[in-house]
Amino acid sequence: MPNTTIETPDWLREMETILEELNEGVVVVDDQLRVIFANEALTRMGDFEREELQGRTPDAIFPPNDIPHILRQHESGHRYGRNRDEFYLPRKDGQKIPVIFSGRIIQGPDGQDYSLITVTDISEQKRIEEQLRESNALLEERQREIEADLSIAARVQQSLAPHSVIWKDLAVEAYYSPAHKIGGDFGVVLSQGDELLNVIVCDVSGHGVGSALMAGRIYSETLHALERRTAPVALLHRLHEFVSDRLAQEDFYFTMAAARFRQFGHRMSFAAAGHPPAILVSNGTLRLLSSRNAILGRLPELAPSASADEIELAPGDRLVLYTDGLVEVFNSFEEMLGIQGLQELIRQSATRPLPEMKQAILDGVAAWSHGSLADDVSLVIVEVR
Repeated sequence: MPNTTIETPDWLREMETILEELNEGVVVVDDQLRVIFANEALTRMGDFEREELQGRTPDAIFPPNDIPHILRQHESGHRYGRNRDEFYLPRKDGQKIPVIFSGRIIQGPDGQDYSLITVTDISEQKRIEEQLRESNALLEERQREIEADLSIAARVQQSLAPHSVIWKDLAVEAYYSPAHKIGGDFGVVLSQGDELLNVIVCDVSGHGVGSALMAGRIYSETLHALERRTAPVALLHRLHEFVSDRLAQEDFYFTMAAARFRQFGHRMSFAAAGHPPAILVSNGTLRLLSSRNAILGRLPELAPSASADEIELAPGDRLVLYTDGLVEVFNSFEEMLGIQGLQELIRQSATRPLPEMKQAILDGVAAWSHGSLADDVSLVIVEVR
């Protein structure tokens, strides 16, 4: 029961009007932690009558397990003159209201110390925090699902990468690395019995999931066309029409370089569209095999029409195919490596064994680059043995 012998001191009564005007709860306790004043905002917050709080100590209001915490806070307030604590206010109906207690030690005219405590209801803040936690949990779960999907997509994307093979008198060394988890490059190294070896490098515009999906669809159409032994120029034409008719999208395009080897690898048909020039190394000299056609898939009227390059190859010749992510690399002075820079790397490494040549080129590009590569990188080197 309340201690009715505890009354609000006269000096505090003079402040009642001001304290009652406050929107926050206010309670004043004496040095024995007895309530000597509680404003209407506080009584309304806890659904108490003022008389039910007057003269009470914390053990008459809070559960026993909470008393040690309250006493520690009171001691801290006395030590430092003030304290602030996030706790809860028990209601008469048993509910708990999350609040912030802000206490300050004051000295009354009677020379005694009192604690002036403001009580701020943070129920709405806690409700919003809980909603945020729930939303964050849902977002985290969704992020895990996306990461799982991206991991699957990355494995699928890696299956589209060109691979190293030995075919007849040819050795093929290949490399692929996306700028992000998944990318838009793909490559094909496909033999057709003892007669043909097809080597194709393609670069789809953009990055991420959309480009990867486009690359996957074009890849499957490429394989379908190669099964019919479609020649390089005809392949470019067919893929251009396919994308224009079936996958047309504003600002989407792709580039491709296609080489077909026959006669045990000593003769090559080569065609490219919008792609960086292939580099043929023969007898210590470098020759650029430039695209004769515009980019593919964007403008239907720009369908490939030029004939393929027919090239005789000799033992020791090497053909380098790549995507622009290998040359559009900038150093700390904003200077691009470019085709000439790549040619120099090829010239310096052309006499090394094929795997070492590939690694030397990649190391040279990495040494030039200021920061991580911004685009997908594909590199295929074909050597006539």
